Amino acid sequence: MSISEINIPVGNYTSLKASLSVPDGALSLVIFSHGSGSSRFSVRNRLVATELNKNKIATLLADLLTEEEDSVFENRFNIPLLSERLISVTSHINALPRLKKLPIGFFGASTGAASALTAAAQLDGFIHAVVSRGGRPDLAISALHKVEAPVLLIVGSKDTTVLDYNKNCLKKFHCPNKLEIIEGASHLFEEPGKLQVAAALAAGWFNKYINAQKIKIHVV
Repeated sequence: MSISEINIPVGNYTSLKASLSVPDGALSLVIFSHGSGSSRFSVRNRLVATELNKNKIATLLADLLTEEEDSVFENRFNIPLLSERLISVTSHINALPRLKKLPIGFFGASTGAASALTAAAQLDGFIHAVVSRGGRPDLAISALHKVEAPVLLIVGSKDTTVLDYNKNCLKKFHCPNKLEIIEGASHLFEEPGKLQVAAALAAGWFNKYINAQKIKIHVV
């Protein structure tokens, strides 16, 4: 597996740091959108990324804000800005020769799910699957009906407020969608084994909707 730290230009004077992992024989690529205050070093997202890598899914964990921008608290909840950055990151990474043929999915955690869903809606079918872990789709409510990619929402049963947000958003989607409730898990999935369950569910969703598509393309 190839692992590298890269810089991604977004605009004339700004670049974002990202961690790219590409397993041998990668069939697809998942780009992560982190929650507020998190980064590409997130232990939880790296655990999910490792599970995806085992399933021949390349992963990109990018910081959508520079260190200076992240120091301004309000920027962490600026969904339009974060979505715009995610789209720029996606465009850049899709142009790289070794990655440009891979179908792409998004994984969003907490508030990062809102930017992932908003970006997926704006990319008009270019994104093949979206997974939200403990996400806030309600922060992207106006974009949900435009999302074409199949969406999986993963929420812990103890995360009652966020669970209500997710349940209320289900009817807004016009794409294939599913809500998975992990019994005994809280917002950060800190309970033993719960994050591993979420990672396995995410891998299964991406295997179904983007790895399967890549295999089909090879057959054709």
